[in-house]
Amino acid sequence: MDSRTLHETYSLYITPDAYVFDPTDGPSHQARRLLISRRNGDIVLSQPGEGPLYAQDQLVVYGIMGILSLATSDFLIVITGREARGRIDGHAIYLATDFKVLPIAPPSSYHLLDHPVERHLQKLVERHLVEGVFWFSYGWDLTRRLQTQASAGSESKSAWELADDRFFWNKYLHSRFIDISTSNPQQNLGRFILPVIYGSFDLRPAHINRTPFLICLISRRSRYRAGTRYFVRGLDAHGHAANYNETEQIILTDASPLDSIASTHGTINRGAVGGGFGAVVENRTRMSFVQTRGSAPIGFAEINTLRYVPDLVIMSTEEMSRAAKLHFQEQTGLYGKQLLVNLVNSKGREKAVKEEYERKVAELTKIGGVMGAETMKDVLKYVYFDFHKECSKMRFDRIEILVDQLVPELKDAGFFHQSISSATPLRVQTGVVRSNCMDCLDRTNVTQAAVAKWSLTQQLRAAGILTEKDRVDDHSEFMHTFRNMWADHADYISRAYSGTPALKTDFTRTGKRSHEGLIKDFWSSITRYAKNNFLDGERQMPYVAFFSALVMASALSFSGVPAYIIALCASVLAISLFYIFSHGIEYVNWPKLNPPVEAIFYEGPGFRSTQHGRGKEFRWVPLPQWARSGLVRPVHKASVPVLHRLEEIEMGTGVGSKKRVD
Repeated sequence: MDSRTLHETYSLYITPDAYVFDPTDGPSHQARRLLISRRNGDIVLSQPGEGPLYAQDQLVVYGIMGILSLATSDFLIVITGREARGRIDGHAIYLATDFKVLPIAPPSSYHLLDHPVERHLQKLVERHLVEGVFWFSYGWDLTRRLQTQASAGSESKSAWELADDRFFWNKYLHSRFIDISTSNPQQNLGRFILPVIYGSFDLRPAHINRTPFLICLISRRSRYRAGTRYFVRGLDAHGHAANYNETEQIILTDASPLDSIASTHGTINRGAVGGGFGAVVENRTRMSFVQTRGSAPIGFAEINTLRYVPDLVIMSTEEMSRAAKLHFQEQTGLYGKQLLVNLVNSKGREKAVKEEYERKVAELTKIGGVMGAETMKDVLKYVYFDFHKECSKMRFDRIEILVDQLVPELKDAGFFHQSISSATPLRVQTGVVRSNCMDCLDRTNVTQAAVAKWSLTQQLRAAGILTEKDRVDDHSEFMHTFRNMWADHADYISRAYSGTPALKTDFTRTGKRSHEGLIKDFWSSITRYAKNNFLDGERQMPYVAFFSALVMASALSFSGVPAYIIALCASVLAISLFYIFSHGIEYVNWPKLNPPVEAIFYEGPGFRSTQHGRGKEFRWVPLPQWARSGLVRPVHKASVPVLHRLEEIEMGTGVGSKKRVD
């Protein structure tokens, strides 16, 4: 069997000395087993045809996520459950549904795993696996868009070598496997390295005008600058944007522009869902349209203080200018021209983000070439749209104003179109829309869905499914499918970043804004507030607030309680809440490994909104040690080495540490 073909199933034999992966998807006498020593951590391939295995335990495994080092031991992460969600080019696409986190240390060392730090870290890993949405395929590269796959050709490389580095979510976990494969060809582990993406995949059959086709929506979340809402914003020093996602809308059909809708299809059907009319789609025609989203490409942060609206800090430094340049050099190199759609408010606190973004674009358009003879001015097109102002009073249909404004650039950028009868694509996409709001969630998704709908009309016209005067909006049953796909897509991305489903999806699902949707968004916003302040990091909810509320409730539950007792309880509650909110940063659940110290105590050039939750109302009450250190030594000037050291600890690149791939 081709050494580039991934193994699909294994029997995992667990012994006190080793984990042994025995591939079961081919002739057993030809497969080489993978052995991971539990004594010294060695990873080796056995020779084909070795004898039977005897083990204390045995598991069926569908893929290897990789190996992760925690405080006292290394852990092997394997996929033990999968669910097929569709097929592309005959290859199944799977959702990972269950995992096992197995200590590589021998049983005699299990006492080390009882350390509270180790147990806590292991629970965090298990939580990430449970809450994350991970997709994989053994034969189709989920990490790369169609256009990239077509241009790459049939290269004699393993799946991990062809994968897009940004979306290969478990690449760092496979660092040891990759190091062994690249250093020793005799121990090539390529068939065991399974690229996994974090995002969404949705493939549905449909038909319009009696022509069947498949519509697919894929989102790929970048592993760079990944994190949760408020704790990760803007760019890092390497130009990676927070909450960066590539979204690809794919059409697979057998129609061609030569087909005559009038003569072949007869009565026009208004777009029912399903394969339709007994037809089988063989995917002779493939089209895709790609968009990206990512945090505003500037240096900024939002500091939780227990208030509903966090403090805003914008860092206008030379480092952030270089980061913006790196970001757009990468984006233009990958996608071509960038149509930058900025959706933040033109008033209030978001105005500062808008103005900083525009300053950065103005700076970049003055610099030299990035793609041959082209300059940044040639490849960056900035478009501002005040979403909340233009779409106020539930008039979300006014997003079409923005789409109409983008049409000339969208026509110029085009889409990818390939026929399997020709090795050369009929057309390629030469630019992308890069959208952002503050979170790159709700406003961004409404915008991306509207742009994708416009492009879909052009694609189906090019395929001969729609006439030149026909639009997808004219086919109500198909639009129901399309809208629900985009709304589900929005929920996937939002849960990963904010912990709740997306807002404004009532419009995405139905094409109309509703009062029911407003109520749903209200509750989702409250849930976001609670999660972002109390659950996204490591601290517990403030016990003082809970205790005070409990005292108040208990006092009021007894009849005949003197009024002064109730007043006293109310006073204690009010004072407690005032204290907590005035010291909000002390009660936020910050991440312990990398608290945003630089952003909290930034004193450099840029913008800073009114500061809250710093304890100014109670100066006689001491701040915690890490906060006092930040106040005494502003990070902007004196603590730059500390910032670099924090990054080394977080990314594993410090002295004596193995350099991380990501």
